[in-house]
Amino acid sequence: MFEHQSRLTVQWGDCDPAGIIFFPNYLVWCDNLTSALFAGAGLPLHTLFAAHDVIGIPIVDVRASFKVPAAFGDELLAKTAVTEWRRSSFVVRHLFHKQDALAAECHITRVWTGPDPSKKGAMKSRPLPREIIDRLSSSK
Repeated sequence: MFEHQSRLTVQWGDCDPAGIIFFPNYLVWCDNLTSALFAGAGLPLHTLFAAHDVIGIPIVDVRASFKVPAAFGDELLAKTAVTEWRRSSFVVRHLFHKQDALAAECHITRVWTGPDPSKKGAMKSRPLPREIIDRLSSSK
């Protein structure tokens, strides 16, 4: 499977009063890392959305576990990959490492959606294009 890696430095504004990462910031990072995963595979989302008449890839499920606290100034290595493909949805795994320890793990299910032809302004799931599955499933 294709995996994208990014380094993140925890900023002061990322932290709560206890001095550790305020947990919703992981979800912001996961969203940005998903975009980086697609772009790193040569599939920038803005191009894909336009080419496939897609509105977006909204989140329908989030699972997160926090193992080791990270604080202001810590550097994290984020590893992102799609671990499961379904007809119109997929699961993205984000692993956040602090030095040699796993600090957090997030599994986020997203749905490939386009305009719903039967309801103005609504969206509807669509089958994922094979080219996307193939590209993000390869080890390159």
